[in-house]
Formats: sequence, C-alpha cells, structure tokens
Amino acid sequence: MTHRSVQPQHPELDHTLRRRGFLGVAAGATAATLLTAGSAAAEPATDRRPAPGHGHGHGHRPIVPRGKLGIQLYTVRDQVQELGFATVFRELERYGYDSVEFAGYTQGTGDLTLRQLKRLMRDHGLRGIGSHVGYYSDNPDDYTFATQLEKVVDDAAALGLPHVGTAASPDRYGRTVDGWKRAAEDFNTYGAAARARGLKFYQHNHQMEFGFAEDKPHVRLYDVLLAETDPELVYLEMDIYWAFAGQYRFSTRPDGTPAPFEPLDYVLAAPHRYPLFHVKDGEHDEASADGLHMVDVGDGDLDYENFVATVLRRGRHGHGRGGHHWLMERDDAVDPAANPAGSLTSARRSAAYLRGRR
Repeated sequence: MTHRSVQPQHPELDHTLRRRGFLGVAAGATAATLLTAGSAAAEPATDRRPAPGHGHGHGHRPIVPRGKLGIQLYTVRDQVQELGFATVFRELERYGYDSVEFAGYTQGTGDLTLRQLKRLMRDHGLRGIGSHVGYYSDNPDDYTFATQLEKVVDDAAALGLPHVGTAASPDRYGRTVDGWKRAAEDFNTYGAAARARGLKFYQHNHQMEFGFAEDKPHVRLYDVLLAETDPELVYLEMDIYWAFAGQYRFSTRPDGTPAPFEPLDYVLAAPHRYPLFHVKDGEHDEASADGLHMVDVGDGDLDYENFVATVLRRGRHGHGRGGHHWLMERDDAVDPAANPAGSLTSARRSAAYLRGRR
C-alpha cells in the first residue's frame, strides 16, 4: 500500500471536497490522489495486486485492539437460522468477539422482539455496533430507509446501536454524477434522522463504488459520494476486501489512462468518517474480475497488520485507537463449495488470527 502525492486534476470536485471538510484532515499523505480525475499525464498505475502476505499464522500480537473486534452476522446467517441467535452468540462470545453487526433482526428465526434480542446480546457479552438496512424499495411496506425511515432509526435506537446504515450502492438514480448527487441528498436526510436519535448513518461499499461515472468517465463515483454527503451526517464503513477489489478493477479509466488509488488513503484523509470496517481476506486470483477470491481472515494476501496498525497510528480527532471498530465478514462462508469447514469455523479462525492467537 504505497502512498503517492499528486495534485488534483478535477477542480470542481476538489472544491466540493474541501467545502465538505474531506481534505482538511489530510496530513501529507494522499488526499489529492483520491480525486484521480483528468489527464493522461497522471502517474502510471503500479501493480494493482493486494500487498503480499505477512507471516499469516504466526499470531502473537493482537492486530485489533481489545474491545474493538466484531462480526457481521451475515457471515453466519445459516447458523443463526438453524440454531438461533442465543446459540450463535454463545459461540461468538467464546471466540472472543466483542460486538455484532446485524443483517436483519430475525434472520429466519421466527418472532423475536428487539428487547429479547438486546437481552441476548447482553447475556453473551456482546454489543450491537450497527445494522445493515435496505436503501429503498418500490414497495412501501418494505423495511428500508426510503420507505420506513422513522421505524428504521427507532428500531436501531431501541437496540442501543450507535450506528445504522446500508450496504446498498448509491446507484438508485443511475451511475452518473447527478444520480449520485441525488443519492447523497437521500443519505444526508437519513443521516439527519439518525443523528436526531443519537445514531450515525453509514454506507458500506462494494467494489463498484470505485468505478467511474457514465457521463463523466474521469470522475470516480466514490469521490462524488464523499464530496456531496455531509461529513457530520453520513459516515462510511469501508469493506477493505471490496475496496481492494475496486482498486484492481478501477485503477485505469475507461479511456485507458491510469487512475491509481489506495483504499487506505481514503481513511487517512478523513479518519473520523470511518467508524466501522469490514475485515475480510482474499487470495489473489487472476481468474476473478475482482482479482481476489475470499478466504478466512489471515489466510489471504491482504496485509491487515499494516492496514489496521496504520489507521490506529494515524487516526485523528479521537477516531484512532478508540474510535474504529473492525468487523470480520466472509460473504461466502455458508457456501460448502467455497468454504467446506463452515461459517462458524471461519468466524473462529478469523477471530483467532485478529486476536493474535493463531
């Protein structure tokens, strides 16, 4: 994860990012590289593969600070449905997790009240740290931010969650600059509603957020999202695996000119905007369009020791060691073909690595 320093080549985006306060915390490293707009004179892209492994399995020193390791429950969704939250929470507590992020409050377990769910977390020493909720739907009865905003934020507050967000892309109005500006307006609205309940609204990325606008192919859409959302209302949950998949796919613009970026640079430029991270690992895979395939954390090529340590060391405004939460996830953990050991084994092995025990 090298750091480059080039001057922004898209004045309008640069001005807006500065207006939003995004560039104000950059400290010599890299904020300018994130704008990646413009001309063939940009610095050539280097090898886009993730950083090589770093002695996985030696695990003596914890990578994630005590009290900051969580799991996205989507990872173990098959076990939640089969065994129930209580049994799964007991296992997660045993593995050393401190917190959970929800992907639905029942997950096929039948009727369960928020009060019961909150008590189950408390009984197993777990904290609810966030929740993924749908962005929008054409059906007004669906549980999404666009259709049931007040209920969404009320439920999160009732569970005691500090964050509530969406893993949906801001593609609702298309992959154009104006389309993403409209989505940013939606997110600002949701952020204001969340803040009124004492919560933070956040968006979780996949790889496609790092692609380019269809109408302005020199503009990276993720930069539009950052520029057009209020940093005091809209926060980001960086999925580190998908960010590196985005780097692999989108370090070159549609016209073939280089557009290098480093996921870590986004965080270092605005650490206060990234309270949550998804920690999933991947092995380099040329057969995949994303350049990676998923594996348990610690078995892949992503340098989590360096990534986490750099964020903790360089974090500012109280969002360094104390403000970030690291959530293990493996999307395909329930797939026997991809992960024959099973989702709970992935959760256990990943936690052991991140806690320095493997």
